[in-house]
Amino acid sequence: MQRFVQLALDFLGGSPPEPVAPARPTAPPPLPPLRVVDAAPALPMNQVFEPATWHHPRANRTLRLGACDVAYEFKRGKRRTIGLSVSTDGLSVSAPRWTPVGEVEALLHDKSAWVLEKLQSARQRAGEMAQARIHWADGVEFDYLGERMRLALDPTHAFTQVGAVVEPATEAGGIATLRLGLSQSAQETQIRDAAQAWLMKRAKALFTERLDHFAPQLGVRYSKLRLSSAGTRWGSASADGSIRLNWRLIHLKLDMIDYVVVHELSHLHHMDHSPQFWDVVARVLPDHAQRRRALREAAVPLDD
Repeated sequence: MQRFVQLALDFLGGSPPEPVAPARPTAPPPLPPLRVVDAAPALPMNQVFEPATWHHPRANRTLRLGACDVAYEFKRGKRRTIGLSVSTDGLSVSAPRWTPVGEVEALLHDKSAWVLEKLQSARQRAGEMAQARIHWADGVEFDYLGERMRLALDPTHAFTQVGAVVEPATEAGGIATLRLGLSQSAQETQIRDAAQAWLMKRAKALFTERLDHFAPQLGVRYSKLRLSSAGTRWGSASADGSIRLNWRLIHLKLDMIDYVVVHELSHLHHMDHSPQFWDVVARVLPDHAQRRRALREAAVPLDD
């Protein structure tokens, strides 16, 4: 079976899964989670759940922690430790196949303060993150390569490119404009689709350029690039050399895009997050830890 590496990213940008005994040296955390906003979310967590109730949408076990009922997602797999992670969905627990449920629950009780603190943070962040959604309309502003850009609908514009053209800022401190050949009466879905088509095209071109730039430095060859629109992953790499990158990276600064590109290419040397893997990353990006932290703080809207 083809080995495949996927970087799990939770919606919070919060703490990575917390490893539990047996104690052992651990590698730096994987690619930091993507903080995103679902364009068509269910109600925010603080409107869905009672204050003393936490319910993961894929919950299959429930436990009383302090004064709270926590319904969590419980999974077993090929791992050596119990892992806890909290996202806007709620609490997820991963455990080795041989670990008794009683041991898992004992750990949750022991870590209850940490779990409840992270769940509360998730609840608070859910409302804040909802503000980041892009409401596609004439005049809306959005981020492109870390800079603000304004969208303008202009059905009469003589485009030199099919459907859209970028006009640079005309004054210091101004912002560029993306002009779309759409009517002022266009629906939000039409505007969104046209804007995203342009963003994806730019993302594909830029990602290809950055992969071609870093692959020789890392001594690897990638076989193909595919764009991803996943809401929970920045990217992935497979043993056959194919790379997937989330097109929404185009909203972020180039140094964060380069970090993800180098991260994925480094997996073509090591399909894990071992110290050897991080040594490869550091060869090209000695400041990768700082870039990872910046990526963790980045908020990218999902507007599908």
